[in-house]
Amino acid sequence: MRKTLFVITAAVLVAPVSSSAQRPDSLSERTREYVSVDAAVVALTNVLVIDGTGAPARANQTVLIENGRIAAVGTTGDVVVPAGAEVLDLSGHTVFPGMVGLHNHLYYTAAGGRGAQLTFSAPRLYLAAGVTTVRTTGSRAPYAEINLKNVIDRGGSPGPRIHITAPYITGGQGITTMTILNSPEQARRFVAYWAEEGATWLKAYTNVGRAELAAAIDEAHKHGMKVTGHLCSVSFTEAVELGIDNLEHGLLTNTDYHPDKQPNECPRNNLVIAGGIDVSSPAVQATFETMIENGVPMTSTLSVYELFVPNRPTKDPRALEAMAPEVRADYLRARDAIDLEGQSPFTLEILHNAMAYERAFVEAGGMLAAGVDPTGNGGALPGFGDQRNYELLIEAGFTPEQVVQIVSANGAKVLDVYGDLGSIEVGKIADLVVVSGDLTADASVIKLVTTVFKDGVGYDSAKLIAAVKGRVGIN
Repeated sequence: MRKTLFVITAAVLVAPVSSSAQRPDSLSERTREYVSVDAAVVALTNVLVIDGTGAPARANQTVLIENGRIAAVGTTGDVVVPAGAEVLDLSGHTVFPGMVGLHNHLYYTAAGGRGAQLTFSAPRLYLAAGVTTVRTTGSRAPYAEINLKNVIDRGGSPGPRIHITAPYITGGQGITTMTILNSPEQARRFVAYWAEEGATWLKAYTNVGRAELAAAIDEAHKHGMKVTGHLCSVSFTEAVELGIDNLEHGLLTNTDYHPDKQPNECPRNNLVIAGGIDVSSPAVQATFETMIENGVPMTSTLSVYELFVPNRPTKDPRALEAMAPEVRADYLRARDAIDLEGQSPFTLEILHNAMAYERAFVEAGGMLAAGVDPTGNGGALPGFGDQRNYELLIEAGFTPEQVVQIVSANGAKVLDVYGDLGSIEVGKIADLVVVSGDLTADASVIKLVTTVFKDGVGYDSAKLIAAVKGRVGIN
């Protein structure tokens, strides 16, 4: 009951990210250079539609867009296309909802200790890949992200809708780029400040203390904010008991199953121990039951984990071209150390168990969303990593319709914007992704994006990608 009541309250208190369609005449020239479709009425005909609701894909469909919203969806020939509409024959293409990235930073870390705020390249890559909404899920430069959100919302620069997360909170020795909380009172002051500045989410990190996390969650809920966490010192079930709203990364950050787990301590070797857990065990099912009863979803970030597994397909040519030369060189050296020398605690078995954990969570009735988390050694770039998540979730055993629901509708539900976004249904904002090929037959088709519609405005994916070539890791 506690969780249900909060969701209702948050829906009233949290100001939504802009839900009005942004027509091309409100876009700056810098944004319009990437626009390929700008008619008030557009008909996408003869397409395969995966609508994000989990329903089976439908062939030979027409999606009608009017003034930025979906006006009709149905069999081609049955949908009446108004005179004067721009008609795009998309035979051989698939259309699905714009992806909602639920762990999608606007900064980037890479091999060699590199880090950069990607104010220019991340928004373009997200949009180019079909990610039309992101939650920042931990900030290192919050004002840069608040300002970027405002610029994009005004049409001054191309990019996705942005849901702002405050700077990370942690405890103990912590990390110098995060807020180290030493008391519940400090936690409350921190939350109140960032609520005033416009953050709608809070991100707890590995060493946060129970008392500080409890205070932060309580204060966040008073301000209509929500809280998620990449945890360790606090386990998943402990965090749910404290009232957390979302949990990040899945199995490999959950310390529920560590035999030496102590209160407020992050145990060593949890990766290896978690990787060997039987996902059908009573302990795992108890975690799932606690999360599901309290309405707590989980965010999958398989693409960032894969970067540390030897001999995986982690050298996407598009990503390598987008990286600055020195960033690319460092990344390739790091991958060679993993592939040729086995310098990583991650194994294929651990990755597969993480996949099985997420599948078991969904089978138990849990809500799974997804995000790229463009950190680690730098191989999972904004947007491209989201696409890789699609392929990895297919590898995990989900159907194409399930995966589209995970990467679109479920993220929208977590962000409380599903009334406007996340599925292809009449009346919703026309955030749509067009890919060349049958996405139900070949997961790699996810990379063949031609056009991305945001607010009914079509953006040229290739132009957006070309604009960032050689710049990731610099700006």
